Amino acid sequence: MTTPERTSDKTGERARGRVTGETGETAPSGAAPPGRTVFADPDFRRLFAAAAASKLGTSIGHLAVPLAAVTALAATPGQLGVLAMLSTLAFLLVGLPAGAWVDRMRRRPVMVAADLVRAALLASVPLAWWLGTLTFAHLCAVVLICGFATVFFDIADQSYLPHLVAPDRLTAANTALVSMDAANQLAGRGIGGLLIQLLSAPVAILADALSYLWSAVCLRGITRAEPPIARGERTSLPREIGQGLRMVTGHPILRAIALEGALTNLAIQIVQTMLPLVFVRELGLSPVWLGVFLTAGGAGFLLGSAGAARLGRRFGESRLIWLSSVAIVPFAPLIPLLGTGPGLWLAGAGWMAVTYKVGVANVIKVSFRQRVTPGPLLGRVTATLRFMFTGALAIGAGAAGLIGEAAGTRAALWAGAAVLVVSFLPIMFSPLRTLRDLPGDEEGGRGTAPG
Repeated sequence: MTTPERTSDKTGERARGRVTGETGETAPSGAAPPGRTVFADPDFRRLFAAAAASKLGTSIGHLAVPLAAVTALAATPGQLGVLAMLSTLAFLLVGLPAGAWVDRMRRRPVMVAADLVRAALLASVPLAWWLGTLTFAHLCAVVLICGFATVFFDIADQSYLPHLVAPDRLTAANTALVSMDAANQLAGRGIGGLLIQLLSAPVAILADALSYLWSAVCLRGITRAEPPIARGERTSLPREIGQGLRMVTGHPILRAIALEGALTNLAIQIVQTMLPLVFVRELGLSPVWLGVFLTAGGAGFLLGSAGAARLGRRFGESRLIWLSSVAIVPFAPLIPLLGTGPGLWLAGAGWMAVTYKVGVANVIKVSFRQRVTPGPLLGRVTATLRFMFTGALAIGAGAAGLIGEAAGTRAALWAGAAVLVVSFLPIMFSPLRTLRDLPGDEEGGRGTAPG
C-alpha cells in the first residue's frame, strides 16, 4: 500500500516560472492552454478515465481476492500473508531493472499491455471457481503474475504523466488522479463488500478484470504522440539502475521521503493483511462491515488528497509533510482496539487519520519527485521508490502472516501500529523539518541525468 507532496502563492509562482522558464520546457503539444483546467485536455481526460476504471476495479479486487481465499478456500493467517506478499513480490524481484527497461521504451504501449495481461489473469479466477477447479495455488499464481504486470504499469504510468501535461500542471494533475483514486477506494470497498455479499468473492473479482480491459481501451484512445525515446549512448543495465538509486539516496529530501514511505507502507500492509480474518472470523462480522471500515479509510484518503494543494500553500509543502507525519502518532494505537462495539469506531477513526495523511503525502511527494527528477531518469527514480514502497508491502504481508500464526491476528495489528508510531523519524531527521517549502527544480537538477 502502496505506491506510493505547493508553496505560498508567491513562492509557487516563482517555482512555476523556474520550471517553465529557466529549464526551457513548454507545455506538451495539444495540452490545455494556460489558465484552463487540466480536464480541458482531451488526452488527460482519457488517461483519467482509464485510471478511474482500473482503480475502481482494483479497490474491489483488494477486498475480493483475500476474501475469496478466506471464504472459498478456507485460508489460514499464514496463507493470507503469502497471498498478500506474492501480490507485491514482483517489485522486489524486478522493480529496479524494470525502471531502466521502461526508460528505454514508450510508456503507453507498456501500460496497455500490462492492463490486458491483468484482465486475462483475473478473469481466470471466477471461471475456475465456476468450474470447481479454483485452488489456492491458482490464486497465488494470478496475484504473482499480476504483480509483475503492475510493476511495469505503475512505473510507466508515473513516468508518462509529465509527457502529457505541462510541468506547472503536475500538482493539479496529480491532485485530480490521487483524489479520484481516493474516491474509488471510498466507493470500491463498499461496492466490493456488497458484491461479495450478493454474488461471492470470486465473482466480484470479475469486476476487477473488466476494469483493466476498459483502462486499456481508454489508453489506446490517447491521440498525442509520445516523445521519441532518446537514443544516446547505452550503458550497462546495472549502471542505469545505479543512476536511479544514486538520485534517490543522494538527495536528502527524496531519501527521507523514501524511508518514511516504506515504513508507512510496511505498517499499513501488516494491518490490512489481517483485517479480513479479524472481521470475518474473530468478530463474526459480514464482509459488508469490512467494506465499510475500508471505506472510512478511503474517505480519509480522499479528503487528504483533495486538500493537499490548498494545505501546502497555506502551511508550506515541507512543513505539511512533517506535521502530517507526526500527527498520526496518537491515532495509530487506536487501530488494534478494533471490536464490535466502540472499538469499531475508535479503530475506524484511527484508520481514517492514517489514510488522510497518506492522501496528503501522495499528492505533495509525487509532484515534488516529478519536478526535481531529470526527465531521462523518471522511470528509474520511480522504480527505485516503488521498489522500496511496494517491497515494504511484500515484507509487511509476510511479517503479518508470521506474527498472525505465531501470536495471533491481534498481535499483528499492534505490530503494525507500532511501526506507524515511529514512521515519522526519517522526516524529523531530514531537511524537511527546518524548511517551510519544498525546493524547486533547480535544486533537484531536473533536465539532466547524473552520470
